[in-house]
Amino acid sequence: MKKLSKSEARKQIEEFFNNIKDKTPKEIKKIKRLAMKYNIPLKEKRKMFCKKCLVPYGNSKIRVKKGVKIVACRECDYIGRWKL
Repeated sequence: MKKLSKSEARKQIEEFFNNIKDKTPKEIKKIKRLAMKYNIPLKEKRKMFCKKCLVPYGNSKIRVKKGVKIVACRECDYIGRWKL
């Protein structure tokens, strides 16, 4: 992989997350590593895929309860929780 500038890496990450629904876990892992390498925070983008199996949330089970958003992955049954 060739050396990128931080702005080029950020642009590549933004482009990747524009159409995440048809991505594989392997591709998501590559983008996460790219973000870590250039110290670019993913912020809200990290909520677009499962933390455990890295599959994009498509038809995941979503619940909102007491100010907490609960997302259950259909692939690995991992439950992600975020404050609202």
